[in-house]
Amino acid sequence: MAEKIVDPSRRRDIPRAARAAAVADLALAAGHRAAARRRRRTPYWGGEGFGEMPPKRQRSAAGPSGEAPVNSLDDGCLMHIFSFLSPIPDRYNTALVCHRWRFLACHPRLWLRVERPIRNTIEPGVYPNLESAVSAARPGDTILIAAGGTHVARNIQIKKPLCIIGGGELPDDTVLTCSRGSDNALEFLSTCKIANLTIRAELGCCLLHRSGRLTIEECLLQCEQNPLDYLSFPIISTAIEYDSFSSLKEQGHGVTVVRTRIEGGAKAVRTNGTLALQHVRAIYSRSSVFFWFEVGER
Repeated sequence: MAEKIVDPSRRRDIPRAARAAAVADLALAAGHRAAARRRRRTPYWGGEGFGEMPPKRQRSAAGPSGEAPVNSLDDGCLMHIFSFLSPIPDRYNTALVCHRWRFLACHPRLWLRVERPIRNTIEPGVYPNLESAVSAARPGDTILIAAGGTHVARNIQIKKPLCIIGGGELPDDTVLTCSRGSDNALEFLSTCKIANLTIRAELGCCLLHRSGRLTIEECLLQCEQNPLDYLSFPIISTAIEYDSFSSLKEQGHGVTVVRTRIEGGAKAVRTNGTLALQHVRAIYSRSSVFFWFEVGER
């Protein structure tokens, strides 16, 4: 025969304090059961549909393997997301997260490209000439110029940090031509880098450096021979380093040349500002001369 359960408040063999505690526990349990019944009867609104029950809470936002949900996305999806980030500083900071993110954030698929249009179709990130690519670029972007043929570059001002790279195996495969009547091919007013390019100037200069740090790596700078050779210079720098105690202090100007061939012109570098040529090295080969040097503060 089952034992009859007696309400603790009616039992006289239990001390009064113990009976009061038991009654409080029973009341608390009854309150929890009543609240649960009300929740089951009350419709839930979670943004999806009226009357739906709340979704189950996940055990961990990182998943059972400890991997963040964003890392479960494939490479193509992540690169598409990274393409919406500004190169500086967002995409740069993204590249610092891990090796995989660095590879995807710096992938050539995110670069702007300069190609001659084969058909009348518009492809995102592809431009018919360098000037339009520079105008559309964001600070920190990389522009890849397709190899083959000759690209025109006349007085193109670059006022934001950019990297411009030739798409061929050798600098001779990608040629930028500055026609007569133009002062320069490229004018730099910000920190930039150019690599693997051939830049030819008929009259004037190939590169005009006004401010910022310019890096020229594995390029060919050519000034074509003409009776006015004394007006042609492969590189001209007009940057001015202000005094360190000046209120208009602006430091960090300079030109760094790495393994670059320079041909023609009155002289390789002309400095009209406060910078000077220094640390010059040259390697002579059978067909050409490769230069390493810097243009910096005296």
